Amino acid sequence: MTAALPDPATSRALLVGVHDYESLEDLPAVERNLTGLKRTFTDETLWGLPDAHCVVLPQPASAEVVLDTLHSVALQTTDTLVVYYAGHGLTDPYSDELFLALPSSDQRRIYSALPYEWVRRAVLDPQVRARRKVVILDCCYSGRALLGGMSGTDQVADRARIEGTSVLAASAETRTALSPPGEEFTAFTGELITLLAEGIADGPPLLDMHTLFRHLHSVLAAKSRPLPQQRNRNAGGMIALARNRMRLPPPPEDPAPERHETPPPRPEAPAPASGIPPLPPGKPAAKADVKADAKADVKADAEADERAPDGESPGSADNPRPTSTRAGARFLRRPGIHGSSWFRIGVVSLGVLLVAGVPTLLSWLPDRPDDTGGSSGAAAYNAAAKGVVNASTATGGTLKFAGTEADSWDPQRSYYGFVWNFARFYTRQLVTYAAAPGAKSAELTPDLATSTATISSDGKRYTYTLRAGVSWEDGTPITSMDIKYGIERLWAQDVVSGGPVHLQQALDPNHTYRGPYKDESRDKLGLKAIETPNSRTIVFQLPEPNSEFEQLLAMTAASPVKRTKDKGAEYGRLPFSSGPYRFHTYEPNKKLELVRNRHWKKATDPVRTALPDKIEVTFFSDPDAADLALSQGHFDLALDSRGLGRSVRSTTMEDAGLKKNLDHPFTGSVRYAAFPQSVKPMDNVHCRRAVIYAADHKMLQSALGGSALGDIAPNLFPPGLPGSDATFDPYGVRKNGGGPDLAKARDELRSCGRPDGFATTIAVREVPEEVDAAESLQGSLRKAGIDTRIEKFDRLRAVEITGSPKVVEKNGYGIVIARWGADFPTGQTFWQPLVSSKAIPPSGNVNLPEVRNRTVDVALDAATASPATGPEAASALYEQINHTVTKEAYYLPLVYDRIVTWRSPRLTNVYTSHAYGNYDFASLGIQENNKENSKGNSKGNSEGN
Repeated sequence: MTAALPDPATSRALLVGVHDYESLEDLPAVERNLTGLKRTFTDETLWGLPDAHCVVLPQPASAEVVLDTLHSVALQTTDTLVVYYAGHGLTDPYSDELFLALPSSDQRRIYSALPYEWVRRAVLDPQVRARRKVVILDCCYSGRALLGGMSGTDQVADRARIEGTSVLAASAETRTALSPPGEEFTAFTGELITLLAEGIADGPPLLDMHTLFRHLHSVLAAKSRPLPQQRNRNAGGMIALARNRMRLPPPPEDPAPERHETPPPRPEAPAPASGIPPLPPGKPAAKADVKADAKADVKADAEADERAPDGESPGSADNPRPTSTRAGARFLRRPGIHGSSWFRIGVVSLGVLLVAGVPTLLSWLPDRPDDTGGSSGAAAYNAAAKGVVNASTATGGTLKFAGTEADSWDPQRSYYGFVWNFARFYTRQLVTYAAAPGAKSAELTPDLATSTATISSDGKRYTYTLRAGVSWEDGTPITSMDIKYGIERLWAQDVVSGGPVHLQQALDPNHTYRGPYKDESRDKLGLKAIETPNSRTIVFQLPEPNSEFEQLLAMTAASPVKRTKDKGAEYGRLPFSSGPYRFHTYEPNKKLELVRNRHWKKATDPVRTALPDKIEVTFFSDPDAADLALSQGHFDLALDSRGLGRSVRSTTMEDAGLKKNLDHPFTGSVRYAAFPQSVKPMDNVHCRRAVIYAADHKMLQSALGGSALGDIAPNLFPPGLPGSDATFDPYGVRKNGGGPDLAKARDELRSCGRPDGFATTIAVREVPEEVDAAESLQGSLRKAGIDTRIEKFDRLRAVEITGSPKVVEKNGYGIVIARWGADFPTGQTFWQPLVSSKAIPPSGNVNLPEVRNRTVDVALDAATASPATGPEAASALYEQINHTVTKEAYYLPLVYDRIVTWRSPRLTNVYTSHAYGNYDFASLGIQENNKENSKGNSKGNSEGN
């Protein structure tokens, strides 16, 4: 189905807003929201809703006034009904239900507000004949989700159970929606009005709800503002609210004057560079210039910039930004508040990132199981996955990225894997991952610290000494207090939200500390779990041993932040650099430019090469356009980790001259089908084994994109992680060439007491390749007598559907299609959420089979209890877990995900990092005069340099 613009004659809009409150804070921008939206909806060039059909209701005196008006407007609608509310949102402390604040509302008198449920019922009223319905909410949303433990059933958009509609909410993860001081509109509605009024340069002819959501998410994320969420029912995402002004034909020229003089030609917009699609427009964003914050360095930096070559500037986990759902990206969980350890918390709130469609692609997988190092060589297909391509120490040039915007450039706020990789240009940590190809790239190495930790005998105390001479971009020393302050920001989830809170859970699981912004101590360093006896010593005191604590310190969330430069929620617009490059200019959703930090000293940094003079990223909203620009030589590599899309991937794979610039690494994710044991007969191991034997793995691989996007998985544990073994194939999957073994499947059916088969339901997200996989599995199981019904659900609602054990059991989901990947290269973060009996929360559950196996639990505890366990012993324990999980058939492994990536011939020191699931950005250099760069595009060499 294609997008459709509603008929203005039979459509209606009701715009409700409250800007003046008796007890709550006033929101003057809301009044302007209503005017701006009505002006947009009634613009004849965009939608042309008649003035009388767009009803504005400011300052409604009571719930009755709102509902009566809504009822009246809805009864006049036969095509599309749009309902908008802006104001304060309140939540009932007992039920967590959403209430829309009215002028006299008060949080203490929740009954004084309008229950959102009543609005939902009014829209669902059988008397309402509107074929399509849109609900837009720009209001505060507060609740337990503030600390990361969001219950999906309590999310605003997920409360709106309206069939055949699109529901768009302004805030998904934060306490309140935002009304920035001094701005004309609220943050969310302002961007919505801009998109509707100005259009999207590379967008479709009609601005449908899906397109609007995707661009809103990108723009707001770039500004570190609350992220929207959306839920569509049926074809709700295809409902359009406006024509795309950027795609409208030019207006006809005025008739020539009577004197018949030739009128002057109208000025035309400058054309973009050949092969580079135009960037999406938006509100003009003021360039953030670091020099304003470092006046003492202006002269020297200006001279350095003058010598630097000209260039451009910069811009996804299961899913990239909402712009793409290609293989190679994956959903990552965001830790919450329910539980006693960080890994358990990690599973509780999977839905937070699912809602945002956020990709954090981290890969620990070598290109082949025995890949332990790398040689240096010339460009060849998949060469960077096996060693170093174009080794060089040459400096200079501009490194050019193309990609999607970040969720945030604030090191404590980002949960995108590509940001963790890119952030090493401007942040440092106590320890990081080694700058080396192969398995060594997943090993920890000292960074700001002189060595890895000195660990106490009980495994609870970690001590580090900082290197001498490490400095900020203003030349002042980086101290242990700066590192502590940066980590403390993770506790301020009401300000610094969105990033991983593993460190908070490891150091302060009861959350007794309230964060630096509420810290009453003079130096704002009141977190007792971290000690800073002097400027170069830092000590971490854990309440319980955690053998992988140093892995947490290698995350960008452990980066130092200079307190005098901290801008709170806005810090991501201009992070203060501790690395070899600093932010020069940043235009959200357009460009980012980094230049050299002249105070960085190579002698103090054993990891970063800092070869390019300048780093630029250009942001694309259309991933296909970015792919094309890469292949044509306009950019050096992709910023994100989604891999090339089908069109460009096919073209480049078929051209030998281009294919040598491609790599084909694993992503670190595994796709699988889980068997919830709460649903009979999946509680019987023989019935589960019957499904594994009956599955046609070759057909499943094809459904999921073929060999280009994944290898058939004989077991659940991806190669490259400690204890994994890609040759472990107890069900003979690879031995049979991926085909089914129907004879063994029928034997298992007899053993489970179901010789004639059984029936169950396959639950799958509405993601094309996953639905294809479900249908493929359905067909192969039918041959063994296992009948299945496929039930699809909105991918954004996984947290409350398949992530809820009660919903799974109630709906009889005996098979669930899903994907998983670890946050960092250890067995703990892979296995703990999938199989620990301690990790089965009521919402956001990842342990879909509800594994409660004592052997598995004991092995997990032994592997993670103390550093004294040692890596070899831990590997043996993870191998044991893999064997037990495989024997008990809790999961049907499908494929180990792969992506196809592009590297420009200009790049030097190119290799894939197992720690980042992409090329190691911090090691890259530029070879300015590479003649090979012109191959495949005659303009690529000159324009790409």
